[in-house]
Amino acid sequence: MSAALLAQDPHKVREERENILEVAIGREVRAFRHQSGMTIADLSHRTGLSIGMLSKIENGNTSPSLSTLQTLAHAMSVPLTSFFRRFEDVHHAVHTKAGEGVEIERRGTRAGHQYNLLGHLGANTSGVVVEPYLITLSSNSDIFPTFQHEGIEMLYMLEGEVDYRHGNNVYPLKPGDSLFFDADAPHGPEVLVKLPARYLSIISYVQGK
Repeated sequence: MSAALLAQDPHKVREERENILEVAIGREVRAFRHQSGMTIADLSHRTGLSIGMLSKIENGNTSPSLSTLQTLAHAMSVPLTSFFRRFEDVHHAVHTKAGEGVEIERRGTRAGHQYNLLGHLGANTSGVVVEPYLITLSSNSDIFPTFQHEGIEMLYMLEGEVDYRHGNNVYPLKPGDSLFFDADAPHGPEVLVKLPARYLSIISYVQGK
């Protein structure tokens, strides 16, 4: 596969963030004041705010009103939203230890076909839901489930060999192989070539679907 340009740099380091809103705003006010070459007295003169109040804002000791922030933004010629850029909302992570994934029953699941959900985040800032599964197929079967759902799915083969159908095509998957596809087309394992077979299935779809 030829190299492709990514829409974003996955290794980019974000600016330092702050999880206390007042402190985050205060740091930005001070930084923009310094960039503007103003002393705190200069800013006080431009805004009509006292030096004491400005000092409290810059040190994160008070929660300024939106009208105060608007006044500060106008005085320093910056967007109001720029005061919030270093504020970090709480983000969550799910740590699932080996063997502790939640076993899920999917339509058509048969004995010897095990689906373990490795983690799940609900509402999040990305607007996307991602569901990672570890799928283990340990016994043969004459009937295989066909799945069809919204979103994008990626498979990564860990062990064994499987012929996997997607739409009208069948792909042989061996350890190290991957398959990335539109999950709205019928898909699922068609032939279990070598057992046991284990692979990761990562499904992503728009939040709220």
